[in-house]
Amino acid sequence: MSEKASSQDQAALAATPHGCPALAQHDREVPDVDLLSPLTIRGVTLRNRIVMSPMCQYSAVDGLASDWHLVHLGSRAVGGAGLVMVEATAVTAQGRISPGDMGIWSNQHIEPLARIARFVELQGAVPAIQLAHAGRKASCEPPWLGGASLKSPEVGGWPVIGPSPIPFSDGDPIPSELDEAGIAAVITAFEAAARRALQAGFKIIEIHSAHGYLLHEFLSPLANHRGDGWGGRLENRMRLVLMVATRLRKMMPAELPLFVRISGTDWVDGGWDIEQSVRLACEFKKIGVDLIDVSSGGAVPKARIPVSAGFQIPLASKIRHEAGISTGAVGLITEPRQANEIITGGDADLVFIGRELLREPYWALKAQQELGQEPVWPTPYGYAVRRRAR
Repeated sequence: MSEKASSQDQAALAATPHGCPALAQHDREVPDVDLLSPLTIRGVTLRNRIVMSPMCQYSAVDGLASDWHLVHLGSRAVGGAGLVMVEATAVTAQGRISPGDMGIWSNQHIEPLARIARFVELQGAVPAIQLAHAGRKASCEPPWLGGASLKSPEVGGWPVIGPSPIPFSDGDPIPSELDEAGIAAVITAFEAAARRALQAGFKIIEIHSAHGYLLHEFLSPLANHRGDGWGGRLENRMRLVLMVATRLRKMMPAELPLFVRISGTDWVDGGWDIEQSVRLACEFKKIGVDLIDVSSGGAVPKARIPVSAGFQIPLASKIRHEAGISTGAVGLITEPRQANEIITGGDADLVFIGRELLREPYWALKAQQELGQEPVWPTPYGYAVRRRAR
């Protein structure tokens, strides 16, 4: 990776008071676990290390989960995943990527989501939810309609916000720069959304601070050109997401885990990079965040991302070992043996499977078979499968 932190940031990263305290070298020895081993985080135990990654369906109406979401998410729990995470769920209506995004900005959203959480848990998986605000990348068409910005209320759009008045792409709406009151409202919205998520029965909450959405926009110098206490120095750019994480950790029950998804790098010179991500992970660890879900990119449209099988795994591994915090690996992980090696090699603690789980809802059962275990089919299916095998 060629991206470099600024000289000011490099100095901050190197200074003893600001670095990771005595880097713990988290599980530097190869762990005696594999993809199918259970994992306990705080008071929650996952039956294996396979996570259904949060993937937007762009199919909600007014942010409300529907029968589609129940079947979509429930089938992956039936299919053996250890953790099933609901897609990016907007903490405000303004924070949706598209009009079809899932939401949790009102109490009306609780019961449709609770229905999903109950079913997922009944199938032996852990229900989780990702809380998000799209920032300057909000108010867009669904991807299958082209994903273009909806620039006016007449076409279903709404005003967008960000750390600075810099559009994501040429021709996109210029976001309104958040003032102190606006920033405080964002933090409050995340906390209120987390309370609703807990009321709905989710056992893990993930904060979305990746892919160029609002919290990542504050982190990245490419989107954050502020000259106040929320921009400039690394400590200032980290301030918003750390405040959100602090607020959520304090209000969540001690036995329930808190995750954060970050982009490990913007893949652009002068942008957010892996060294800053390690520094951020150290701060998350102090707060009590339990796991960093490590993705990358999304801050700007023209980044040159070296996409290949497992290309983000080194980012998760570096954060895990240098910040001494658990990580999840995600991105073009498709084969069970590939996923297993991520765990057995000590690169990450969880493997987030995205598009491959869209193609194969029973991927986890396939992994059990390929890795030498008897697939644990649901009872209504297992009887037929076993009988046929004889």
